[in-house]
Amino acid sequence: MRYNQLGRTGLFVSELCLGTMTFGGRGFWKVVGEQEQPLVDDIVKRSLEAGVNFIDTADVYSEGLSEKMLGVALENLGVARKDVVIATKAFGRVGEGPNDMGASRGHLMDAVEASLERLKLDHIDLYQIHGFDRVTPIDETLRALDDLVSRGLVRYFGVSNWGAWHIMKALGISEQRGYARVATVQSYYSIAGRDLEREIAPMAADQGVGVMVWSPLAGGLLADKQNADGTRRGSFDFPPVDRDRAERCIVAMREVAKAREVSVARVALAWVRSRPWVTSTIIGAKTLEQLEDNLAATTLDLTEAEITALDSASALPQEYPGWMFERQGGTRVPAPK
Repeated sequence: MRYNQLGRTGLFVSELCLGTMTFGGRGFWKVVGEQEQPLVDDIVKRSLEAGVNFIDTADVYSEGLSEKMLGVALENLGVARKDVVIATKAFGRVGEGPNDMGASRGHLMDAVEASLERLKLDHIDLYQIHGFDRVTPIDETLRALDDLVSRGLVRYFGVSNWGAWHIMKALGISEQRGYARVATVQSYYSIAGRDLEREIAPMAADQGVGVMVWSPLAGGLLADKQNADGTRRGSFDFPPVDRDRAERCIVAMREVAKAREVSVARVALAWVRSRPWVTSTIIGAKTLEQLEDNLAATTLDLTEAEITALDSASALPQEYPGWMFERQGGTRVPAPK
């Protein structure tokens, strides 16, 4: 297990992050997973044994039950607080009231206290805004997050599912006003869905924002199961994927998987892991067997030839202004150091 610097912070996190969306199964989230506490404890324990020190959850997962079960698991296992980096998120609806969602100061102040109570913690290592709020001004959200950092309730904060321009605006406001800055962005990315490379990845690399990848197996599609109903896609067809491109990626990955005697899912995770700007890849598993296969991706280093073949099969179609960048400046590259 490798440990990467979390953005420009001094915190180091494991290259794999344990996702907890499958914990609980309350309400809508039943379609994602229905893990009960004994299995949750086993998954957390095995992940920690494998070197994972980074765990991600959210207040909306199973209507708060995911956070509760994670807190119980950490308590049951006697995990030292300093040995684990806990990330959670706020934004989605958690009640019936008009202010029970969003990124307003009012909601975030309530949401962080509720998450801390469920997690049985006195602070959250990484607090993330789960979506872009088109109503709340970014400066209001940033001031609230800065206050949470000052109060010691949150160590660092990040965003999820924001656009590159949203993040740049936030960084500019923080720089101007002396607020704590966005440390991370959590985004969808997989070999079958490389849109992140157009704007967000270059911005993150330039600005020192850590990238956390969610759904690296595209909702189970890249697990290449014989029975599609055996994956999450069977009941929850998300995230959106171009099926023709995905199939080309799977065909290319099958060749690598066969040559290496590993699963296609492991190849898909190894490909994401090979991207130099990816800080941590979020994995989630319904069984310990799935977890073991995902964890084993840390030992699979793809060759240059394998990466080239997979990159070719999964290449994004050209899009403006990217194709103009290549046309006008493709030969203008920095001199080797």
